[in-house]
Amino acid sequence: MATPMTMPKASSGIILFAHGSRDPQWRLPIEAVARSIEREQPGLVVTCAYLELCQPSLPDVLADWSTNGVTDISVVPMFLGAGRHAREDLPSITEALRLQYPAITIRLQTPIGEDARMTELMAQIAVSSALQPAQ
Repeated sequence: MATPMTMPKASSGIILFAHGSRDPQWRLPIEAVARSIEREQPGLVVTCAYLELCQPSLPDVLADWSTNGVTDISVVPMFLGAGRHAREDLPSITEALRLQYPAITIRLQTPIGEDARMTELMAQIAVSSALQPAQ
């Protein structure tokens, strides 16, 4: 998984953006998503970035990637819904970064939890857990 101070391998990248937590185990599922993307799409550079409490921040990643040739970036909010961070904070941060790095295309995606495919997958997981025998 690319991190600041590592050389990206492509001009296109994905930043998995999450809130952040002081608990180091909280990061594991998001980092697992990044590793899965790296395995499935070796032509993309991918990393995680955090709003607070974890590093790197979104501005840190952009600063690194801008000097290493990444010019097309998709920011994927790893939130279940569009709360204040996804509706206000992240668009504001993203707009400031677009102004700071005009040669880079930064596409802000819808929070992952609002994608119909994710909603369906979460429903399937919930149903399968309800249909399992009691232990």
